[in-house]
Amino acid sequence: MNQHISVKEKKTKTDSEFAQDTYEGLSSIPKYLKSKYFYDAEGDKLFQKIMAMEEYYLTGCEYEIIDNHKDELLSEFSDNGSPFLLTELGAGDGQKTELLLDHFLDKVVPFRYLPIDISANVLNLMKKHLLKKFPDLEIEPYPGDYFQALEELNMKENGSKILLFLGSTIGNFEYEAAFDFLRSLNKNINKNDLLLIGFDLKKDPAVILPAYDDPHGITAEFNMNLLRRINRELGGNFVPEQFYHHPTYDPKTGEARSYIVSRTNQQVSISKPGAAFNFKKGESIFTEISQKYDEDMINNLAEKTGFQVQKNYYDSRKYFVDSLWQKR
Repeated sequence: MNQHISVKEKKTKTDSEFAQDTYEGLSSIPKYLKSKYFYDAEGDKLFQKIMAMEEYYLTGCEYEIIDNHKDELLSEFSDNGSPFLLTELGAGDGQKTELLLDHFLDKVVPFRYLPIDISANVLNLMKKHLLKKFPDLEIEPYPGDYFQALEELNMKENGSKILLFLGSTIGNFEYEAAFDFLRSLNKNINKNDLLLIGFDLKKDPAVILPAYDDPHGITAEFNMNLLRRINRELGGNFVPEQFYHHPTYDPKTGEARSYIVSRTNQQVSISKPGAAFNFKKGESIFTEISQKYDEDMINNLAEKTGFQVQKNYYDSRKYFVDSLWQKR
């Protein structure tokens, strides 16, 4: 799990899509559930707790990067005070972005903030919060899928775009899937548009694993909430106590993975989509990947998706990097 999108699907869409995705995931061999469904109201609260944990180093690292390099980022984003569109993918609660917004407003730079998130509710709450804090901010939220929102934005806006994809959200994709996502993103922006993208870096497993297996039990509860959400919204009869959370990290591949594992042989029924699923003792449900990167992987990803790495910004421990890319 990353400092990523606070995703709460629109209710009209959730019932059918959530049910279908749950059926497909639990019918597969091996079983899986999509991580985007972590983020209902309860999941959002738990993730806020995770980001506040000392063990979850990602939040502090990226905050440090943005705070230390906001002047330099401004000079990269705005050539001699030229206007730009600050477009954030998966804006979520926007805490780190507030550092940039505050700085840019203080410098009286002509820009507009265009946050994109699948949750219109999250965007509305964020807009109210930001306008209360920054009354002079020009903000126009775009609810929806990233690429649909970018297509709409491109039809309405002509300015130079600076895309923010922070919080190591790219780590939610398996490495090969990240290529597909970034190629699609490249097709939806204009030449010379910039992308500031966050990557969690490979490091000592003793640092990484506690971020996904904390001693407070918050990450475990975050995963178990997915079962409870299925019970609440889809009429499931999961007994969360009959499962446990099992995270892993492979230092060679950089893959941190999360699983929910059955403690016993059991059957779980879900009224929507109207199916029962058998679990063997020790059988797992894959819930999430958090891919960690090294510099070679980052350079390869940029080169093969139509971007050029312009500059890398690191925290003081080199745990994390915000990499500035330009579309070629």
